[in-house]
Amino acid sequence: MPDLDTWKLEGFLDRLDAWVAREAPPDELRVLVTAWIMSRYDDPYQGVQRERDFENLWFGPIPGSVTKSGTVVVCAYWIKERNRKVRCESFATLPVPT
Repeated sequence: MPDLDTWKLEGFLDRLDAWVAREAPPDELRVLVTAWIMSRYDDPYQGVQRERDFENLWFGPIPGSVTKSGTVVVCAYWIKERNRKVRCESFATLPVPT
C-alpha cells in the first residue's frame, strides 16, 4: 500500500540538471539545492508561496542560496493536491530583490 503522507516529485532532477548546465553553479550550491528538493517530499508548501494568477503554481527562494554576488536560487513548481504530485517547472538564479 502506498504511503499517503508522501508527495510524489516529478521533473525536479531534470530541471536541476538543466539549471546546472545553463548556470554552472558551484558544487556547494548544487548540494544545497538537491537537499532542498528532498525536503519537498515532506512538505512542498514550506517556504514558498502560491503565485497569485495561477491556482497551483508555487514559487520561492531556496534557503541559504543567497550568494556573495547578490543572487538567489529560486524554484517554481505545480502542486496537485488530488494525487499528491509536485511537478517542477524550473530553477533559476535571480538577483536578490532590494
